[in-house]
Amino acid sequence: METTTKSSATNYGLYLGGVLALATILVYALKLELFASITLGIILFVITLTFGVISIIKAKKIQNGFISFKEAFTSYFITVLIGIVISSLISFIIFNFVDPEAAETLKEIALESQVEMLRNFNQPEESIEMVVEASEKQGNLFSIQNVFTSLIGYIIFYSIIGLIISLIMKRKPENA
Repeated sequence: METTTKSSATNYGLYLGGVLALATILVYALKLELFASITLGIILFVITLTFGVISIIKAKKIQNGFISFKEAFTSYFITVLIGIVISSLISFIIFNFVDPEAAETLKEIALESQVEMLRNFNQPEESIEMVVEASEKQGNLFSIQNVFTSLIGYIIFYSIIGLIISLIMKRKPENA
C-alpha cells in the first residue's frame, strides 16, 4: 500500500502527540514545578519542530525528492496540529478530571515564577501587584476556554515557523 504525504504527516502527528502526552504525564507525575521551566519549554519546542521537519522530509521522499511549498507546509501543519491537539487534550483531562488540585498548584507555581522574574528585572511593585491580581482573576488555567486559547496561540506560532521551514525545504523539479 502506497503511503501518501497526508497519511505520513498524520502518523508523525500521532507520534508527536504521543511524545508530548508522555512528557506531560511524566512531568505531572514527577515534578509539577517543571511545567514552569523554560528548559522544558525549549525541549518541547525543539521536539515539535523536529517532528514537523521530519514530516516534510518524509513527504519529500515520498514524492521522489520534490515538494512544493504548499505540500511542505501541509505536511508540517498536519503533524504539528495533531501533536499539539493531543497534548492539549491530555493536559485538559489531567488538570480537570484526574487532579484538579494540581491545576491550582501549577497556577501558584507559575505566578511565583513570574513574580520572581519581574523582580529580577527590577519592575515596580505596582506592576507586580497588577500581575498577581490578573492571575487571581484568570481562574482555572486549564478551563476549556483557556486550553482552546492556548491551542490557537500555539497553532499560530508554529504555523509562522512552519511557513519559513516550508519555504526553505521546498524543491521543484528542474524541468518544471
